[in-house]
Parts: sequence; structure tokens; C-alpha cells
Amino acid sequence: MSRVAVLVISLLLLASGAMAQETRIAAVVNDDVISIADLEGRIRLVLFSSRLPDNDQIRQRVTPQVMRTLIDEKLELQEAKKYKIKVSDKEIADAMEKLEQQNNLAKGSLDQLLKTNGIPRATLVAQITANLAWNKVIEGKLTSSATVSEQEISESLAQIKNNIGKPQSRVGEIFLAVDNPNQEAEVKALADRLAEQIRGGTGFSAVAQQFSQSPTAAVGGDLGWVLPGELPPDIAKAVDGMQPGQLSVPIRGNGGYYLLYLAERRTVGQASPGDATISFARLGFPAPRNAPPADRQRAALEAEHASEAVHSCGELLKYGHDHSSQLTGEVHDVKVGTLPPQVQSLLAGLKVAEASKPVNFGDVIGIVMVCDRQLPPSPILTREQVTETLQRQRLDTLAQRYLRDLRRAAYVDMRV
Repeated sequence: MSRVAVLVISLLLLASGAMAQETRIAAVVNDDVISIADLEGRIRLVLFSSRLPDNDQIRQRVTPQVMRTLIDEKLELQEAKKYKIKVSDKEIADAMEKLEQQNNLAKGSLDQLLKTNGIPRATLVAQITANLAWNKVIEGKLTSSATVSEQEISESLAQIKNNIGKPQSRVGEIFLAVDNPNQEAEVKALADRLAEQIRGGTGFSAVAQQFSQSPTAAVGGDLGWVLPGELPPDIAKAVDGMQPGQLSVPIRGNGGYYLLYLAERRTVGQASPGDATISFARLGFPAPRNAPPADRQRAALEAEHASEAVHSCGELLKYGHDHSSQLTGEVHDVKVGTLPPQVQSLLAGLKVAEASKPVNFGDVIGIVMVCDRQLPPSPILTREQVTETLQRQRLDTLAQRYLRDLRRAAYVDMRV
């Protein structure tokens, strides 16, 4: 046999070995398979989006949680298939565009960002598809069971009236389930690590979207506005001792561990800062997380110089144009409460026409400036708003039970 033939055979064997590795089974969920490639792709996505370092120690901690999430998504997709529920390409494209907006990325840049960081596009598409399909299942199957009575609505309105003048908190949550006692130490270690990363600058909502097992993960963990009496006692006690912008330590609650983030406080009957409408400008300099430290330092210095040089939104936009920044733009008339928590906190501390200090947005280092801020009138609590809140709370509870029942009835064969 010639050397060329031997080389060709060797290359074919190597290729087939790599393919076998990619198609190895990580788990079987009823009739569906989760491959090693699926698991690896999701781990890469989780580590990237939550800014966790990619090393053996972190991988050991996050892999069980990622595997549980993939199993849940298989169950959700199987339930959607059962009821002939589909997710369109347009819905996926819209969801990806929304992710770009939430993360201050240029339109259409998400695909390249995934590619640069070695994350298959199919990994994110699979996650988005499962979330959208499950939401459709919940809406179709459980909405009718989440209706509330006129008496419940009236009682809630009366309670709100009695609570006028009392403090109310806007809370975010990350919930990590402990399905059996053997997972206790593992889940607690993950909660500690996630708390450490968030305090180090990782966005709370990004971590919640990737790790939280609560239905609120779809909205970055946002629980909305709550009164102390609306939360479990241990959770309410923790929130009561927190300051706006503060993250809690991991709290062992019913079913698992919670990480809580207090976004802001208000007094019932008074306007919320999150309901203010603002316009703001942004200027950013590329600083990929995998870039050499010198390049990131250069971007930080450019952002610092821009922060000191501009004194109006017009000057900021002109500065970006003059310095050929592709990450310059202006956002008009957006409600503060719809922005990511990191951006909310940043904008809340700025006066109109005041440039922020340089901020690390992951792969971008930049500044923002408030161009206009319109404070809302005092809120008028309506019966429709109360009804919507009560229905959402009930729907969240029913969704958790639904998924728990699917887990209990499923055949799951773990291979890794």
C-alpha cells in the first residue's frame, strides 16, 4: 500500500473518530437523544454569556446544571410536539434580534459573536426554540386554569389600597433546583460561584437566563414589584435587609437555592423610577474577552478619554463618528424598567447630558449618556393590572408543577 493511501486512510479514521465523539450520547430523554456535542455547545454558551472562566473546575460545577436544563428542554419540546406546536424561523430571528438589543449589540452581529467564541449557532437556536415552544404550551394548556375570580381581584385591590405608603421592591431571582439530597453540595457550590461572578460584573439577567430554573428565567429573572407579604418568609427577610443594586448570598428555600437581586424600591402609590421614559446615547469600543490585555486596556483608555471629552449627546455621537466607532448610536423613548439591570443602575445615577465612566459590557467597553428623561405621573392601580399580575403568578406556579410532573414521568438515561 502506498504512503498516500496510508495517509488517506489515517485521515479518514481520525475524521470518523472525531465524528463519533461529536455524536456520542450524553443522555436519552424518552425517545430523544442529547449528544456530547449538544452538551459541549451549551456549556460554551453558558460560560460565555455568564462570563465564567472556561476551566475544568468551573465545567465540573456547571455541567450537571446544564445537563438538567437540556433534559428539561427536551421534555418541553416533546410536550410541544405532542400538541403540534411549532416555532417559526421569524420567531427565532425576532428573539435573536431582541437578544442583540438587550446586550447593546449591533443588529446582525450576534451570529459573528457566536462564531468568534466557538459557539455553534444551532446551540442558541435550540435554546430559543425550546423557550418559545414551552411558552406556547403554557399559554395553550394552562391559561384557562390560571383565571382568577372577581373576589380574588377585589381582595387584592383592597390589600393594595391598604398598602399605600408602604415600601415595595423590584426583585430579580435565580432559582437552582435541588431535586434530591445528593445534589445539595453541588448546587450550593454553583450558587456560590454564580454569586461571585455577578459581583465581579457579570450581568444578573444574563446569568438568570442561562441558569435559573424558574419561569422568570425567560425575562432575566425579573419577579416584578412585590410587597414583603407576597414573598416566602425567608425570601422576604433577605430582601428586607438589602439595598438597591445589591445581590444576596445563596438562600436555601423550598426546592432549592435562590440568588436575589434588588433592583430598586418604591413606595406603593408613588411613581417608580423604572417607569421613567428616557432617551440615551451610547459609544463603544470593541474589546473581545479573548483579546490580548493590551487591546482591552487600549479600548478602556479610549472610552475614558471620550467620557471626559463629551458634554452633550450631540458631542458624543459626533465623537463616535469622528473616531469611526461602529458601536455609536442613540435609543429614543425607552422605559427604564425594560432595560437590563446593569444598564438601569448605570442610567439611574446619571444626570441629563452627563457621560458615564467607562463600563465593561462584555466584548465592548463604552460610555452612555442620558439625553432626555421624562418622569411618569403617579401610578393609578387598575383592576386590569391587578388581574394580569395575579394571573401571571398563578401561571408561573402551574408551569413549575407541569414541568415537575413531566420530569417525574420521564425516562431519562444519563450516559455522562
